[in-house]
Amino acid sequence: MSFTLHGLAVSGGIAIGHAHLISHAVLEVTQYQLRERDVADELVRLDAALAVVAGDLEALREEANNAGSPGELSAFIDLHAMLLADPDLTAGVRSLIRDGRCNAEWALVQQMQEVIAQFDAFEDAYLRERKHDISQVVERVLRVLQNKPRKITSRRAMVDAELILVANDLSPADTLQFKNLKVGGFVTDMGGATSHTAIVARSLAIPAVVGMQNARPLIQDNDLLILDGTRGMLIVDPDARVLEEYRLKKAGIELERNKRMRLKTARAATLDGELIELHANIELPQDAERAKEVGADGIGLFRSEFLFMNRDELPDEDEQYEAYRHVVKAFAGKPVTIRTLDIGADKEARALRSRAGDHLSPNPALGLRAIRFCLTEPQIFLTQLRAILRASQHGRVRLLIPMLAHAQEIVQALALIEEAKAQLRESRHKFSADIEVGGMIEIPAAALVLGPFLRHLDFLSIGTNDLIQYTLAIDRSDGAVAHLYDPLHPAVLQLILKTLHAGARAGLPVSVCGEMAGDPKLTRLLLGMGLRQFSMHSAQLLEVKQQVLKADTALLAPQVSRLLKVDEPEKIAELMARL
Repeated sequence: MSFTLHGLAVSGGIAIGHAHLISHAVLEVTQYQLRERDVADELVRLDAALAVVAGDLEALREEANNAGSPGELSAFIDLHAMLLADPDLTAGVRSLIRDGRCNAEWALVQQMQEVIAQFDAFEDAYLRERKHDISQVVERVLRVLQNKPRKITSRRAMVDAELILVANDLSPADTLQFKNLKVGGFVTDMGGATSHTAIVARSLAIPAVVGMQNARPLIQDNDLLILDGTRGMLIVDPDARVLEEYRLKKAGIELERNKRMRLKTARAATLDGELIELHANIELPQDAERAKEVGADGIGLFRSEFLFMNRDELPDEDEQYEAYRHVVKAFAGKPVTIRTLDIGADKEARALRSRAGDHLSPNPALGLRAIRFCLTEPQIFLTQLRAILRASQHGRVRLLIPMLAHAQEIVQALALIEEAKAQLRESRHKFSADIEVGGMIEIPAAALVLGPFLRHLDFLSIGTNDLIQYTLAIDRSDGAVAHLYDPLHPAVLQLILKTLHAGARAGLPVSVCGEMAGDPKLTRLLLGMGLRQFSMHSAQLLEVKQQVLKADTALLAPQVSRLLKVDEPEKIAELMARL
């Protein structure tokens, strides 16, 4: 019987294939009492399973660092490895086996529930969300204990058609396999538009719908599915007419995708002759190759913190220099914007934990992160600044400082840049003395009081992800409020407009590097607001370029001006549809 389910559209496109259910092993364990003489063997069985999963995660981490994998994945997998090694989880399991003579599977689930209850008690929404990571780690161990490998691997050789994964939730490891398996899309009961898996799906251009609430229990293995990632729909067991209709739509989308590849070398200019710069965001040096493949005009955002994560030791100056130099030389003469360490909030570096001592920020998004952290750790900051400056001798490097809010922070950061230059002169290292220094506009206070930015810096970059989060007081990782995260909120649009206008008046280039820049539905709006520099994930660049080529900024400007005077969401949506 055909029926349709609706969820949150997080990654566009259409997938047609058979359902592959990802089971939730946590709910399927049995309990039995061990004989006293079997307790020791059970502990050995548990340790062996933990070792297997640790090895699996290590292998996945190496795979996640390969070219073509979204940079966020290695950080997620590293988090799972950390949870696996956490004694709060494993010591309790051993105690239950030893003292309660429980079987390992049952003990593991009992301990998981206790740890999850502790996470549920956290006030911070981001920390509460980590309970899902714990469930995913425990499920991996249970599968080893029960000798039940992931079905996704076993099904690989059995079917030739696309699979559509249907799960309560998907782990980073599941997501990593998307690029190697014939997976057409995924559907999850949990998750929001800015969940990690949604972000990864968009970067891999895989159709996805999340937050479906009850898809998993309603769908059976091998059900024929149509996944419409643009409209947030899942059609189960479609009739022949609907199936044919969607096959035609899918073919049309694939044809358009192939056509867009021809735009790689096309000049990004609007119909009225405005030249638009389309840059790429990258996390790791190897991501530069993908950016080149789609013809990026440069790197608009090199998130350098990924060089600091997934390791026990901080990268030294030479290691950082080599990473930056690799990207700068790959883009031979084109701008490469390197953001200084933006650690904190949802990005944590194991090697920096000891520096926080016992202090746990009650709200990491508002705590000691980004430039605030760097100014309290000047030696770490100076090491990175020297590495970036040294890389500047090989091409056009721009240095970008995140999360500036106060004039004093700008002055202090610039003073440290000058100190780094002096140290390099003393050690006779080459660098570009006139390297451009910019600041990120991602806090409302920065957008409202732009004077210090305009006086002291060479360019501005609007980080819309955090700007929206801080403007609307929305934690985008919190599923309970993620739906309130709204790029078209009038307050957000006014802050972006104010920054663009102030930059234009001062003669300072302004770019947008948040997710808004890579959303083709918003390209015409941003062009009409005056944006001329976009920076986005490489997977989105050609679709945005296609929108640029069809736009006329002279016509868009007055339309957008009228839209920006509106404060009613329904009216804004209506005007957006007419752009």
